[in-house]
Amino acid sequence: MKTNKTIYNRACNVLTGGVSRNTIFREPHPYYVATAKGSYITDIEGVERIDFANNMASLIHGHSHPDIVNAVTGQLQNGTAFTMGTEAEVAFAELMIKRSNTFERMRFVNSGTEAVMTMIKTSRVYTNKSKIAKAEGAYHGTYDYAEMSQTSNPNNWGDLNKPNTNPVVEGTPQGAIDDVIIFPYNDIERTINILDQHANEIACVLIDPVPHRIGLFPATNEFIEAIYKWTRKNNAILAFDEVVTYRVNYAGAQANYTVKPDLTALGKIIGGGFPIGALAGKSEIMEVLDPRGKILRHPHSGTFSANPISTTAGRVAMELFDETAVKSLNDLTKKAKHQIEESIKIADVPVSITGEGSMFRLHFQANAPTTYREAYQNKETKDLMNKLIDYLFLKENIIMINTCACMFATTLTQKEIDRLSEALLNGFKLIKPEFESSLNLS
Repeated sequence: MKTNKTIYNRACNVLTGGVSRNTIFREPHPYYVATAKGSYITDIEGVERIDFANNMASLIHGHSHPDIVNAVTGQLQNGTAFTMGTEAEVAFAELMIKRSNTFERMRFVNSGTEAVMTMIKTSRVYTNKSKIAKAEGAYHGTYDYAEMSQTSNPNNWGDLNKPNTNPVVEGTPQGAIDDVIIFPYNDIERTINILDQHANEIACVLIDPVPHRIGLFPATNEFIEAIYKWTRKNNAILAFDEVVTYRVNYAGAQANYTVKPDLTALGKIIGGGFPIGALAGKSEIMEVLDPRGKILRHPHSGTFSANPISTTAGRVAMELFDETAVKSLNDLTKKAKHQIEESIKIADVPVSITGEGSMFRLHFQANAPTTYREAYQNKETKDLMNKLIDYLFLKENIIMINTCACMFATTLTQKEIDRLSEALLNGFKLIKPEFESSLNLS
């Protein structure tokens, strides 16, 4: 009989660490999916769990949505990838450009990481400058430049007036480190002062409008306006990473601001459950990718870019995620947050909630953080959070992201929300004694 443990033992013989992505690893072993439908996943041992993670925010309609399955099945019979274009990519681009008025031209790629990488390279070409600026703690994928300082900690983050640029991976070239400027998110005065010191070198300022790793709280309108004005003044690109946040509003989180980005990186939900990424923005900037130019300034390709499976699934997913669906899902998420706040109150634990749209995150502190450094978790806090996550997964059959975050799908109903708030109440009660001892809150 197959078990999660026996499959993991096999995996360790062929996969480094037994996994291909560290996010699924857990002690003593990962768990393996047999089937999934809607918001429920059944593992190979027959245990059914409610999925509030949705593959790290990428499944806006849950698992195996029939409309997406039917559309992809039809395309599968006609082929999956070609050294030719397909109408599928054109139809999808038409839909996305109609949906978001800041998108004048698009290019499809294969992941959010690749979309951000292409956005950075496009910005460099267009501005003829090499450095980028990004927020301390922000996750933008695994491109050397984009991942700087996403794991900064009190031992290395430096002075808030001039945060250190810290590589994530050992052996990162010093040149890459030197070309990334770090600023504190939502701190206008410090950020502008830092940017001013490199005004002639910065190609783009990279912003996630609701950054999960920083704390999952939105950028203020004043902060975005200040960055926008600075980029206009200094010939730089305002680059939004909406790989996660496009779900926040019908036209993305950027729809919530008075000024708009020049370029936007997309991914996750726009693939309908398949690998995808996209770069969208002003046609004048995107022109550096145009093969019809006299000089091809940014040669850009990719074997599986704009493959018809991903673009077909993505188009159907985004058609389904219309304005009514967006509002309905955001309203359901508000109800969930309210119920969880009630659970926190009943359990009498120092936990707070941040979030926007159809996503939220729990923080093991009484007051919701407003900065990366406030949201930073020490080892004791992480251990306590892991205990709660493991309890929910193993005892309550609830799947959350390992930061205690939830990314909702349209397949969720009040029934699942009730289960989540009840499970969290039980979990809070379980770990309350450790809150009081390890966090010195008794």
